Amino acid sequence: MLVSVFLALFLPCVGMSAVFLVYICLLWYAAAYQSAGAGAGNYQNDPVKPNQEMGLSAAQLDKLPKITGKDLVMSNDCAVCLDEIESEQFARVVPGCNHGFHLECADTWLSKNPVCPVCRTKLEPEFFTTPESNPC
Repeated sequence: MLVSVFLALFLPCVGMSAVFLVYICLLWYAAAYQSAGAGAGNYQNDPVKPNQEMGLSAAQLDKLPKITGKDLVMSNDCAVCLDEIESEQFARVVPGCNHGFHLECADTWLSKNPVCPVCRTKLEPEFFTTPESNPC
Protein backbone atom coordinates (compact mmCIF):
# COMPACT_ATOMS: atom_id res chain seq x y z
CA MET A 1 0.00 0.00 0.00
CA LEU A 2 2.77 2.39 0.91
CA VAL A 3 4.60 1.56 -2.29
CA SER A 4 1.53 2.25 -4.45
CA VAL A 5 1.02 5.67 -2.78
CA PHE A 6 4.71 6.46 -3.29
CA LEU A 7 4.52 5.49 -6.98
CA ALA A 8 1.27 7.42 -7.44
CA LEU A 9 2.96 10.60 -6.17
CA PHE A 10 6.49 10.04 -7.46
CA LEU A 11 5.89 8.99 -11.10
CA PRO A 12 3.87 12.09 -12.14
CA CYS A 13 6.54 14.34 -10.61
CA VAL A 14 9.29 12.52 -12.51
CA GLY A 15 7.29 12.71 -15.74
CA MET A 16 6.62 16.44 -15.40
CA SER A 17 10.27 17.06 -14.54
CA ALA A 18 11.36 15.24 -17.68
CA VAL A 19 8.97 17.27 -19.82
CA PHE A 20 10.24 20.49 -18.21
CA LEU A 21 13.89 19.54 -18.86
CA VAL A 22 13.16 18.78 -22.53
CA TYR A 23 11.39 22.14 -22.85
CA ILE A 24 14.33 24.02 -21.29
CA CYS A 25 16.78 22.22 -23.59
CA LEU A 26 14.71 23.13 -26.65
CA LEU A 27 14.58 26.77 -25.58
CA TRP A 28 18.33 26.82 -25.00
CA TYR A 29 18.99 25.18 -28.37
CA ALA A 30 16.70 27.64 -30.21
CA ALA A 31 18.32 30.66 -28.54
CA ALA A 32 21.83 29.39 -29.26
CA TYR A 33 20.98 28.55 -32.88
CA GLN A 34 19.42 31.96 -33.59
CA SER A 35 22.28 33.92 -32.04
CA ALA A 36 24.86 31.83 -33.93
CA GLY A 37 22.92 32.18 -37.17
CA ALA A 38 22.59 35.96 -36.87
CA GLY A 39 26.27 36.41 -36.04
CA ALA A 40 27.39 34.28 -38.96
CA GLY A 41 25.31 36.20 -41.45
CA ASN A 42 22.69 33.47 -41.84
CA TYR A 43 19.49 35.45 -42.32
CA GLN A 44 17.43 32.71 -43.92
CA ASN A 45 15.54 31.93 -40.72
CA ASP A 46 14.87 35.55 -39.79
CA PRO A 47 11.22 36.56 -40.01
CA VAL A 48 10.50 38.39 -43.23
CA LYS A 49 8.84 41.76 -42.90
CA PRO A 50 5.83 41.85 -45.21
CA ASN A 51 5.88 44.32 -48.07
CA GLN A 52 4.28 47.48 -46.83
CA GLU A 53 2.68 49.64 -49.42
CA MET A 54 3.94 53.16 -49.60
CA GLY A 55 1.49 55.98 -49.18
CA LEU A 56 0.58 58.63 -51.68
CA SER A 57 2.99 61.29 -52.89
CA ALA A 58 2.31 65.01 -52.51
CA ALA A 59 1.46 65.23 -56.22
CA GLN A 60 -1.08 62.42 -55.87
CA LEU A 61 -2.60 64.03 -52.78
CA ASP A 62 -3.09 67.29 -54.70
CA LYS A 63 -5.13 65.40 -57.32
CA LEU A 64 -7.66 64.20 -54.72
CA PRO A 65 -10.85 66.25 -54.32
CA LYS A 66 -10.73 69.06 -51.77
CA ILE A 67 -13.99 70.62 -50.61
CA THR A 68 -15.31 72.53 -47.63
CA GLY A 69 -17.07 70.87 -44.71
CA LYS A 70 -20.48 72.17 -45.75
CA ASP A 71 -20.18 70.28 -49.06
CA LEU A 72 -19.64 66.89 -47.42
CA VAL A 73 -22.36 64.42 -48.32
CA MET A 74 -21.82 61.41 -46.06
CA SER A 75 -20.71 62.62 -42.62
CA ASN A 76 -19.11 65.62 -40.96
CA ASP A 77 -17.00 63.50 -38.61
CA CYS A 78 -13.32 62.92 -39.35
CA ALA A 79 -12.48 59.26 -38.68
CA VAL A 80 -8.77 60.06 -38.29
CA CYS A 81 -8.91 62.62 -35.45
CA LEU A 82 -12.51 61.83 -34.38
CA ASP A 83 -13.42 65.52 -34.45
CA GLU A 84 -16.22 67.23 -36.37
CA ILE A 85 -15.40 68.89 -39.68
CA GLU A 86 -16.72 72.44 -39.44
CA SER A 87 -18.53 73.91 -42.45
CA GLU A 88 -15.72 76.40 -43.23
CA GLN A 89 -12.86 73.89 -42.86
CA PHE A 90 -11.29 72.21 -45.87
CA ALA A 91 -11.91 68.51 -46.24
CA ARG A 92 -10.40 65.81 -48.45
CA VAL A 93 -12.72 63.27 -50.10
CA VAL A 94 -11.52 59.78 -50.96
CA PRO A 95 -12.61 58.90 -54.50
CA GLY A 96 -14.61 55.73 -54.82
CA CYS A 97 -16.13 55.70 -51.34
CA ASN A 98 -16.68 59.48 -50.81
CA HIS A 99 -15.57 59.44 -47.16
CA GLY A 100 -14.42 62.88 -46.05
CA PHE A 101 -11.72 63.91 -43.57
CA HIS A 102 -9.98 67.07 -42.42
CA LEU A 103 -7.48 68.06 -45.11
CA GLU A 104 -4.48 67.69 -42.77
CA CYS A 105 -5.73 64.41 -41.30
CA ALA A 106 -6.39 62.87 -44.70
CA ASP A 107 -3.04 63.98 -46.11
CA THR A 108 -1.17 62.62 -43.09
CA TRP A 109 -3.00 59.29 -43.26
CA LEU A 110 -2.86 58.87 -47.03
CA SER A 111 0.83 59.76 -47.19
CA LYS A 112 1.46 56.62 -45.13
CA ASN A 113 -1.44 54.34 -46.18
CA PRO A 114 -3.04 54.31 -49.65
CA VAL A 115 -6.41 53.19 -48.27
CA CYS A 116 -9.47 54.92 -46.85
CA PRO A 117 -9.31 55.01 -43.03
CA VAL A 118 -12.99 54.06 -42.76
CA CYS A 119 -13.71 51.36 -45.32
CA ARG A 120 -10.16 50.42 -46.46
CA THR A 121 -10.93 51.15 -50.10
CA LYS A 122 -7.60 51.10 -51.91
CA LEU A 123 -6.75 54.19 -53.91
CA GLU A 124 -5.91 52.73 -57.29
CA PRO A 125 -3.51 54.43 -59.74
CA GLU A 126 -6.36 55.25 -62.15
CA PHE A 127 -7.57 57.89 -59.68
CA PHE A 128 -4.42 59.87 -60.38
CA THR A 129 -4.11 59.58 -64.14
CA THR A 130 -5.72 62.14 -66.35
CA PRO A 131 -8.34 60.66 -68.66
CA GLU A 132 -7.16 60.50 -72.26
CA SER A 133 -9.30 62.19 -74.85
CA ASN A 134 -11.62 59.88 -76.67
CA PRO A 135 -10.72 59.78 -80.42
CA CYS A 136 -14.23 58.72 -81.44
